[in-house]
Amino acid sequence: MNGRERMAVAMRGGRADRVPVMCQLALGHYFLHGGLPPHRIWFTSEGFAEVLVKLQRRYRFDGILINLPGRPPGMLDDLARVETSPEGERLTWKNGDTTWFPPDDSPHHYPARADLPQRADFDSLDPDHLEKINRLPGYAWGVYHVPWVASLEEGGPLAPLPEYFGLTIGQVRAAVGEEVSVHGEVFSPFTHLMELLGYEAAMIGLATDPAKVHALLGRLAGASVAWGRAQARLGVDAVLISSAFAGGAFLSPARYREFIIPYERQVAEAVKAEGVAVYTHTCGRLGDRLELLAETGTQGVDTLDPAPLGNVNLADAKHRIGSRLFIKGNLNAVEMLASRTPGEIEAQVLDRLRAGMAGGGYILSTACSVAPRVEPWKLELLTPLAEKHGRYETAGP
Repeated sequence: MNGRERMAVAMRGGRADRVPVMCQLALGHYFLHGGLPPHRIWFTSEGFAEVLVKLQRRYRFDGILINLPGRPPGMLDDLARVETSPEGERLTWKNGDTTWFPPDDSPHHYPARADLPQRADFDSLDPDHLEKINRLPGYAWGVYHVPWVASLEEGGPLAPLPEYFGLTIGQVRAAVGEEVSVHGEVFSPFTHLMELLGYEAAMIGLATDPAKVHALLGRLAGASVAWGRAQARLGVDAVLISSAFAGGAFLSPARYREFIIPYERQVAEAVKAEGVAVYTHTCGRLGDRLELLAETGTQGVDTLDPAPLGNVNLADAKHRIGSRLFIKGNLNAVEMLASRTPGEIEAQVLDRLRAGMAGGGYILSTACSVAPRVEPWKLELLTPLAEKHGRYETAGP
């Protein structure tokens, strides 16, 4: 059974030959270990596709998450210069913008025009005319926090998807063929709201004008649906809904029910209608909302952070939602970062397999992204350990 087949069985809640392994890697991990300059990974479809496949093969993961859309071809032609140092990369663009790449973190972009607003203004924002939003450096719809490019001048959250949107998906699929499960990613409507307005303004808006927040979420859900459908039609095996701000640190269960469920359900149902699996990534404390998450219509949950980052016990989660959702994650990212011996990694994996694999529907993964500074040898252990300890005696639904 190959990785794609193994993941498909697990995402249907079944038992494959063994528990599949698939971790999401932080962008900084690609920068440190991908073997390409960070700006080529971030700003080119080809560079990102190359490191996605390279590290999947190194770690023998059963799946790949493509968590950045394709980039405009020739984007680096707009560079004036690139300066490298032990502290990172500094890019200067012909329009005067600069982009700073720390060696182990996502880039920071600084527009030459300091007068440009970073985010949309909640009070003046018209939910019926979101297509007029463009050139917000903090919210670049379509390319995720990259310098302004001509194709975005008239764009906004509801702009048609550009032709380059699917380039990375196509390149990764061509490289791995039918052997590896390929997943796309979309922001949830609430994540779009947080990025569009800024975190403080968005959270204040929930309290001061919930009706307007609902109107905005309704429009932004249409954009998330469009992205999910497009990725499904480009041939991904699953779409991940990135819902990072829906945990207990941001929202109460009551607000989760009001502001998350109706809009994520729209996205989940649209993806499923395309015949593609859909699952949800939510960070932090989820112990009080696992059943609510299932009400969004998603088919799986990703991360399930244990303490100290979250509060999820895997055995408890398996009991509560394991018959409704497949489960991916819960391997303690903090413990993995601090571990010093293969035996420590093996003990952590064994603990998660005992709690998660019974009955099927479990994918071994770190909770949230693998931190940039996690040493590759630790990740290289995961698949051999799943082969050793995570085999099912019989496969089945």
